[in-house]
Amino acid sequence: MTAVRISRWSRFFVTAGAVSFVLWQLALLAGLPRRVGVVLGLYGFVLHVVFGKAYSLVPTYFDRTLRFSLAPAIHFPLTVTGTVCLAVAAIPETHPLFAPVGGVLWAAGVAVFLGTIGSTIRDNPTGRETATGEANADRRGVDRVANLFVPIALAYLAVGTYGTLALSTPLPVLVDGYPPRVTHLLAAGSVALLVFAIGFRLLPRFLVAAPPRPLVVLVLGTGAVGPALLAVSLPNGPWFRVGAVAEATAVVGFAVAYLVLFARSDRSRIGFYGVLAGVVAGIAGVGLGLRFAIGGTASALVAVHLRLNVAGFLGLTIVGITYQFYPPAVGTVPGVGDRTALASIGFVSAGLALEAVGLLTGTGLTLLGRSSVGVGACLFAGIVVALFYERHWQPTLQTLLSSGER
Repeated sequence: MTAVRISRWSRFFVTAGAVSFVLWQLALLAGLPRRVGVVLGLYGFVLHVVFGKAYSLVPTYFDRTLRFSLAPAIHFPLTVTGTVCLAVAAIPETHPLFAPVGGVLWAAGVAVFLGTIGSTIRDNPTGRETATGEANADRRGVDRVANLFVPIALAYLAVGTYGTLALSTPLPVLVDGYPPRVTHLLAAGSVALLVFAIGFRLLPRFLVAAPPRPLVVLVLGTGAVGPALLAVSLPNGPWFRVGAVAEATAVVGFAVAYLVLFARSDRSRIGFYGVLAGVVAGIAGVGLGLRFAIGGTASALVAVHLRLNVAGFLGLTIVGITYQFYPPAVGTVPGVGDRTALASIGFVSAGLALEAVGLLTGTGLTLLGRSSVGVGACLFAGIVVALFYERHWQPTLQTLLSSGER
């Protein structure tokens, strides 16, 4: 019953993330402030999908069972409502209560998540017990190294959530209250590090191949250090440059490791191409980050950096992994299948490239690119909702209706 309940709520988290992905694109097209996009993209899309899958994956990878199976049901309405409030608060001339209410709700939901995961793995904090079977005994070394960094990613989530709360309440802010510090703690520190750690467990099994072990250690080590240096030293200075190099090393190293896995694999799944597009976008995104560290920032560069990293690296990687967990080909809804899934990846990828060129050159390609990403996001959300409705929600609804008729 516990596994069924967790799977059910995981689908709700993934759905909320997919809807937020669409809302993010609509907010951009409507010309709303950048902070609205950050909230919808990072808090709404990326983190909600991560929450949903982490509830099932992290306990399993630490050879444990989720300690409090009702946690996702409590967590979900808190962070969803908190995200909505924080997004509304970023729009000028909205009621001042939206920000503190959103911050408190978000922090409360994350506290439920961290408390539940923390209590679940409390007697195996380093992840030495991996639940890796004898058939995969050769993977235990990588699995243990990957597990070791999950608590660090959760610590980043805790600090970033406090920073979010402090930005919207009278609590003392982190350093000087510069919002990008919090964004980097959550995006690079929590989500990207979880993508690295969980990715090094998931992706080799998906592709039935082995990653280069030296790269695993390099990626996780630099990926753990880089976000802290960036968050503390933004927007410039020698430590900012060190942090940018560390984070770039992590993302490029992960990209190389995935490309090796992709080349070694004899399997072909639509989701693999989403991750492939994601790591390519990640290389471009951290390349811009290095440009900031060396030559300073510009508004257009910041916008491109945000889009390539959050919608590109994190977003497309999450889209690809979602398609692996929930294969579009199993659906029978007209229009839902591998071709539509591939189209969603293509629209987002091409749109981000066009948007980047448009922002950097000041041409009309920006609108075209954002429209393309919006189409891709809508296709992704449509696939997710259709699959969940057909395989889970529709049977439940029919059962309830049948019970009512009796």
